[in-house]
Amino acid sequence: MSTLKSKVVREINRAYKFRLYPNAAQRELIAKTFGCTRFIYNQMLADKIKHYNNTQEKLYNTPAMYKAQFEWLKEVDSLALANSQLHLQRAYDNFFRDQTVGFPRFKSKRKTKKAYTTNYVNGNIYLAGSKIKLPKLGPVKLRVHRQIPPDQTIKSCTVSQSASGKYYVSILTQYDVDIPAVVIDPQNVLGLDMDMQNLFTDNNGIRADYPRYYRQMQNQLALHQRRLSRCVYQSNNYYKQRSKVSRLQEKIANQRRDFLHKLSCQIANDYDAVCIENLNMKAMSQCLKLGKSVMDNGWGLFSSFLDYKLKDRGKPLVKVDKWYPSSKTCSICGRINQSLTLGDRLWTCDGCKTCHDRDVNAAINIKTEGLRLILA
Repeated sequence: MSTLKSKVVREINRAYKFRLYPNAAQRELIAKTFGCTRFIYNQMLADKIKHYNNTQEKLYNTPAMYKAQFEWLKEVDSLALANSQLHLQRAYDNFFRDQTVGFPRFKSKRKTKKAYTTNYVNGNIYLAGSKIKLPKLGPVKLRVHRQIPPDQTIKSCTVSQSASGKYYVSILTQYDVDIPAVVIDPQNVLGLDMDMQNLFTDNNGIRADYPRYYRQMQNQLALHQRRLSRCVYQSNNYYKQRSKVSRLQEKIANQRRDFLHKLSCQIANDYDAVCIENLNMKAMSQCLKLGKSVMDNGWGLFSSFLDYKLKDRGKPLVKVDKWYPSSKTCSICGRINQSLTLGDRLWTCDGCKTCHDRDVNAAINIKTEGLRLILA
């Protein structure tokens, strides 16, 4: 056994997402704020590019510099404009620090996600029953499906509109938590091998049996997408059909997130540590015609959920190197099968003659390597 660390106090950020129900006036102001934050981002980026081309120097501009010329910017929340400036400045500085990240791009009215962020300042944001007070908007009705604990401080709120037309607010809170000392029992460590069909297989031979929500809705989604392709672009029928497609995609995403949240929470509660492979999901989705399966099972999302849930409990998520031959190594004698192919689901070790299930054997090896990293 190994003690991970002593009890410490850690600052935690937690987001709570609620469905918003703004009235007609509030919906209009929200739409204006979306437009103004997009406009100020594009205008400031254009001025930065022009200034740099002329002087070869960076331009540090602010939204306040544009309010005299564009007075309608005063109608919306100034903190939303300030956050748009911060997002641009961060992207701009990142490019000059590391040009592999790419240069900031202009925001599109139709393609960019509709969202803006405002900050908590002097009690300008608070929850009161079934309503939330937001700057400029006033009290907005929302569906409260969980209570925010009183010891958590509101830091910011992000108002967004989904492609299906629904409004949401994501409330970011901050609080201090005591992380308990954790003693890792090697028998209570879980090794997970990614499974394209079942999400994962663990070292005990248990598979997650992921329902594959996208595959279930694939035919229905394809039908509505074909109908959308036949609509006249930007006609009334086009927008109605696009909303139907968006609602289907939103349902699939919500089902996936719900399943992954519940599963990752159960694992984080039951085990002292979890070992997984550090996979490049983007590269996997672009090769071997595995794109749909990789995107459907949401392994990357599951890993991020598992990571923060384990951290909240003072437990580690150990990531084994992606080049570690977990599938090819015999978990009994350690012999490596160099001739193993992706299609071999069962194989027999030439050394100890043990017949292995490919995924279970890989999960056992991942657990063994993860324990070695923990105890090192």
